[in-house]
Amino acid sequence: MTEAYDIKLPGPQPLLQIGMVLYPGLTTLDLIGPQNVLAAHATTHLLWKTRALVTSDSGVSIQPTTTFGDCPDNLDILFVPGGIGTADAMADEEILAFLRDRGPRSRYVTSVCTGSLILAAAGLMQGYKATTHWATRHILEALGVECVRARVVVDRNRISGGGVTAGIDFGLALLALLRGDDAAKMTQLMLEYDPAPPFNAGTPEAAGPELTRRILSVLEPDDQKMRKAAAGISSSAS
Repeated sequence: MTEAYDIKLPGPQPLLQIGMVLYPGLTTLDLIGPQNVLAAHATTHLLWKTRALVTSDSGVSIQPTTTFGDCPDNLDILFVPGGIGTADAMADEEILAFLRDRGPRSRYVTSVCTGSLILAAAGLMQGYKATTHWATRHILEALGVECVRARVVVDRNRISGGGVTAGIDFGLALLALLRGDDAAKMTQLMLEYDPAPPFNAGTPEAAGPELTRRILSVLEPDDQKMRKAAAGISSSAS
């Protein structure tokens, strides 16, 4: 497990227990953005089947700290990132079994980007509103989940963030719920989170149809894999 650094923000409350699920092909920033926001308040368990390195979709390897079997029974936050490996994770029975076991016992069940598809594959998002990366909203809906177009969606104890960079917004919203607005604001200031992107191209609406078409063509093979995984889940559930 990963202990919080000695950058302690005010408050006598015990450290939160956070379980962050790893899998091959996850997007590093989906994981690291929220973890950086929550780190001063938490003990982070980077979870995988074994302690072997897990390679992200950008080629960066991440060291798990805790196996599924050694994960605490009751977590404050169960978290799943997105990534190119989402389709395989949606079909991985060991991942799904772990999520089904820990999900009902976790205080909050959460995701960023296509992590919500994996939670939906485990049956943990049905009956809740959620969000995901803009390019996979149709897949979340195919899994029977009401998809909301928003950076962060809070529906009772289900909290989901949109694509990649929304993970920081997600982390701050979750921290505000758990530790109050001041803690979240202090963390935002410490991280100097004051976005000023050089281009207005962060959504399909802003980027325009041509750039959107080009990105969708790049994502098409992964889209097909996720569609197939979602179809398999839907047919087995019916």
